[in-house]
Amino acid sequence: MKHKIAVITSALFMAITMTACGASEPASASSVADSDKAAVQEKLNKQDSNTETTDEKTEDTSAESEVVSEAVTDAAPSENEPASDGNNILVAYFSRADENYNVGTIEKGNTQIVAEYIANEVGADSFHIETVTPYPADYDDCCDVAKQELADKARPEIQGGVENMEQYDIVFLGYPIWWGDMPMAVYTFMDSYDFSDKVVIPFNTHEGSGESGTYSAIASYMPNAQVLDGMAIQGKTAQEFSSDTQQSVRDWLDGLGF
Repeated sequence: MKHKIAVITSALFMAITMTACGASEPASASSVADSDKAAVQEKLNKQDSNTETTDEKTEDTSAESEVVSEAVTDAAPSENEPASDGNNILVAYFSRADENYNVGTIEKGNTQIVAEYIANEVGADSFHIETVTPYPADYDDCCDVAKQELADKARPEIQGGVENMEQYDIVFLGYPIWWGDMPMAVYTFMDSYDFSDKVVIPFNTHEGSGESGTYSAIASYMPNAQVLDGMAIQGKTAQEFSSDTQQSVRDWLDGLGF
């Protein structure tokens, strides 16, 4: 009898912790510590200072603009390089569409919906963390692959990369919870860049497991970054992304000082 109870308990635990691989509830804005808001404000003030310096330089050189216009045109950056607009905020996220738990087959992943809203609200650049080898579209098959990657502590190769990562002082990092952890591709992303002196703000989607200890895991993985407490949203709630959910995310961002 005790063995049966243990098996049932274990099964329930696994069902809760594997969320992309469960009932809708309103999202609630996470409380924000004063220290977290202060960290964000320091980086935002740095951006404002850089923008003012750039504006002053622009005014100083405006009288010469007609003379050098042809040279400037010839030296314009390529399309693959980010514009030098002083933006120092990046939203990087992993999100998978196709068949997902509790929402069926979807065209846009739960986390992506939240990530796009955050990027729009704070005026950030975005980077979608995608693996070179796509995950299976079938939910159960994807779960099997994700479980094996976790067991192997795999670092799947990801497509492309973030150019000029050094320009970003604030990085929002988004992901679903897979088997009680972040997808292994998120670790690949974290391994790919130096996050020293950056403010990293996690957010995640789930189906009952909350953030599953991933915020502290990110802090341990990035000892030279300042990792803040994040926001966890149920996957189904994120997929529907009602006005209430948008307001909860907006309140969270307001609390951080954006």
